[in-house]
Amino acid sequence: MTGSTGVAAVIVRVLCLGIMVGTAAALTPSLIADRRWVFLAIVWAVIAVVLSTYATARAIPAKYLVPGTLLLVLFVVTPVLATLQLSTTNYGDGTRGTKAETIAGIVRNSVVQAPNSPKFNLTVATTGSPTTGPFTFFLVDEKSKDVYSGTESGLKELSTDAVTLTGAFVTGVKGYTVLTPVQVNAAATKLKEFTVPTDNGAIRQRGLREAYEGRTALRYDQDADAITDTTTGVRYTIAREGDREYFVDPAGKRLAEQSWRAGVGLDNYRRAFTDHRILSGFGRIFVWNVVFATGSVALTFLVGLALAVTLNDPRVRGQKAYRSILLLPYAIPGFISILVWSGFFNQDFGLINHLTGLHVNWLGDPWWAKASLLLMNTWLGFPYMFLVSTGALQAIPPDLKEAASIDGAGGFTGFRRITFPLLLVGVAPLLVASFAFNFNNYNVIELLTHGGPFTPDNPNAGATDILISYTVRLAFGGGGAQLGFASAIATLLFVITGVMAAAQYRATRSLEEVN
Repeated sequence: MTGSTGVAAVIVRVLCLGIMVGTAAALTPSLIADRRWVFLAIVWAVIAVVLSTYATARAIPAKYLVPGTLLLVLFVVTPVLATLQLSTTNYGDGTRGTKAETIAGIVRNSVVQAPNSPKFNLTVATTGSPTTGPFTFFLVDEKSKDVYSGTESGLKELSTDAVTLTGAFVTGVKGYTVLTPVQVNAAATKLKEFTVPTDNGAIRQRGLREAYEGRTALRYDQDADAITDTTTGVRYTIAREGDREYFVDPAGKRLAEQSWRAGVGLDNYRRAFTDHRILSGFGRIFVWNVVFATGSVALTFLVGLALAVTLNDPRVRGQKAYRSILLLPYAIPGFISILVWSGFFNQDFGLINHLTGLHVNWLGDPWWAKASLLLMNTWLGFPYMFLVSTGALQAIPPDLKEAASIDGAGGFTGFRRITFPLLLVGVAPLLVASFAFNFNNYNVIELLTHGGPFTPDNPNAGATDILISYTVRLAFGGGGAQLGFASAIATLLFVITGVMAAAQYRATRSLEEVN
């Protein structure tokens, strides 16, 4: 039996290692083609580490350390480094492509039809969504009757045997869905931007079933890094506006609204510390952020601990039933609970005002909105604290309580001097982690108050905004997504949270003396 188990283990190990090596080998050609040398080196470095660890019977400790280390690098270190790298760019809406891609798009979109432009019978097809694509043009030359397929990568001549022709139009292609006129009309916005580059210009759609090969009116001069309009002679050069660059004419008018992705160094961090929109409400928001995180942890811990102590008394009957009921808020998805609570807090029809006879504007008044957040977060968080407190209480040896009782310590004194300090030894790290979680608890703020209420003089900073909700609004507001700036803010929040958590962990070291 032992021999069979050993053979099975070897087979499983060989299969797993083979799958990993095969996957890496399959990825290699595409990575080389895309010139992603760093990622290629990382992939094969990981394969080398795994093979050297698990292909032999040696390095027993490494067999336990390698999986955790790889997962740590993959899910923690890599995202942090990627966010840090992205924070030094202007990546966002309008700057998602490279400079070369942007220039190619600008030139390609300048196609104009000449009197002698070749014309084609057009059929639009897709391998994906009829609305969003990706699209392919199947073209039949009106004069030569040659058949072509066109994508944004270029034009390719096809054999008539590869398509189904009805008259002078392609009506069927294996692996493609041919769009009906209604579907072509529905995808008009996407198809308007779709062009097929050719040696003489580009092919564009005209109408539902016709296309033409036009000539590009713009020419890019790589040496001068400028674009010239061949029809007017106007020359467009690069000008910087904020963290973006555009092609502009001598009067400063943009040729296109499209910019490109570029490195900006520490400009995003500089903006975070100098932008008056951010600094105007930063102090107040930071104070409330700390109060919200601290209050959430304190209230949930006190309620959870009180219930745990009560139900840990052996004299209480039906402990399992009570504990199951108390865990219900933890079992319900948080976003559902938050939306239900938002209904409870409605000033006119909410359950709380209806039962109490009050007319409190819970979500419209700054102070009541903050109170409602703390109240709701207490409901969401106390089951977790109840669980960890129950586990910590049951881990305390009962002999200590008996010894304290013999020494004359009453119930409250014994709890304060014996039980509570021992409980904090195990619970304190979890309290620190809970503080870090609530310090960036974006979901609760966004789903209940949306950061409001707001005042007319400062519509960007609400009364219940915390740092993460405030900066998300600035980074993804009316100006479009600014992912580079958002990454810089995320990095700063990571540092702030890390420093505060480190200080709290340092403060809890004194609890080690309890043991």
